Amino acid sequence: SDGICGSDSTSNQFVCLCRDQPYSQVCRNHATKFNLGLKLGIGFGAAGVSILLMCLIFFFYQRRNKNHYAPSSLVSRNISSYTSSMRDLEKESTCFGVQMFSYGELEEATNNFDSKEELGDGGFGTVYKGKLRDGRVVAVKRLYENNYKRVEQFINEIEILTRLRHQNLVSLYGCTSRHCRELLLVYEYIPNGTVADHLHGDRAKLTWDTRMNIAIETASALAFLHASDVIHRDVKTTNILLDNNFSVKVADFGLSRLFPIDVTHISTAPQGTPGYVDPEYHECYHLTDKSDVYSFGVVLAELISSKPAVDITRHRHEINLSNLAINKIKNQELHELVDPCIGFESDYEVRKMITDVAELVFQCLQSEREMRPSMQEVLEALQRIQSEGCDVKKAEEVDIPADVVLLKSDSATLSPDSVTAKWISRSTTPNASG
Repeated sequence: SDGICGSDSTSNQFVCLCRDQPYSQVCRNHATKFNLGLKLGIGFGAAGVSILLMCLIFFFYQRRNKNHYAPSSLVSRNISSYTSSMRDLEKESTCFGVQMFSYGELEEATNNFDSKEELGDGGFGTVYKGKLRDGRVVAVKRLYENNYKRVEQFINEIEILTRLRHQNLVSLYGCTSRHCRELLLVYEYIPNGTVADHLHGDRAKLTWDTRMNIAIETASALAFLHASDVIHRDVKTTNILLDNNFSVKVADFGLSRLFPIDVTHISTAPQGTPGYVDPEYHECYHLTDKSDVYSFGVVLAELISSKPAVDITRHRHEINLSNLAINKIKNQELHELVDPCIGFESDYEVRKMITDVAELVFQCLQSEREMRPSMQEVLEALQRIQSEGCDVKKAEEVDIPADVVLLKSDSATLSPDSVTAKWISRSTTPNASG
């Protein structure tokens, strides 16, 4: 087949000359061999496919039965995720117990953060006046986006103001979510500006009696914070707000720190406003409640002098009001420090009260914190000064003979051991004052 067969004379054998090579008997059919291999391959392939299909059918059958009796893990995850989202959504309506506002609500309340509604611009954000849909007039603080600590300060203020309530602390109405496009805080609106506005700005000047009330109410708020283990860390006249009755509302708790119990100090990088920062805190990185006492001493110095905490036009050693106040008090030159418009020269009792407050300023501004009084001691001293001043004024309203008044005025003097006693020429009492 497909060849020529015959006898090979050389080998005397019968051979077939086929197309590919000679064979000893007949030419072989290669197509048959090829077809056999193909059939075997197809057979094995079909068997493999059948087995694979059977496995797939078994898998889907098992999955179908499982779905019939119980939800799939994917469905379970979806249900769980949905429940969690709903729970989070419910939580998002309040944050630490205060109302959660949307960005759109506060944008609308402030007329798209109109610059005309700006109340102030501080180190951490801009404050705008706004009106909510329910009619409430509020102050909205918009934290700066370039402040890398803004989330920490945002949460800090919320935690402190929701945990502590005092008549001389500003009230927090609500906030946006910390995941909002901007971090916004909503406070009660305090209409009469800051103490700094009245001391150094265009607002109405403050009488001595009003200044004493401001000092006492601010000290009361700070003593309350310290009793609650909180250090304000940014006490200054721009953070002391006044309502229409000149009552105090201490604000801005972005830098405040919770002070652990039984700890003498917190080691932290100095933060605060130049002119108010405790020098020991600045040099040693040790923050204590006495750091607030130092800052409050600067506030007291502002209240008696009407001078700003920092003024670069003053002598280089007196740029900081703290240095100026200490020098004038120590050198018995209080008349050069005190604002002449508050009755220091014309009203003896006002002069006596201011002198006593100056003594307290001197104590608060001591460079070593151990030498400073506590905030509670400062509060009690201020209340005593005010009470004594009121008692003297009431006594003077009674018709007293002139010689008795003269005798009384001669005896109501400071100790000669006090830092301000030199210019009180009538002083003869040997006892040292606190």
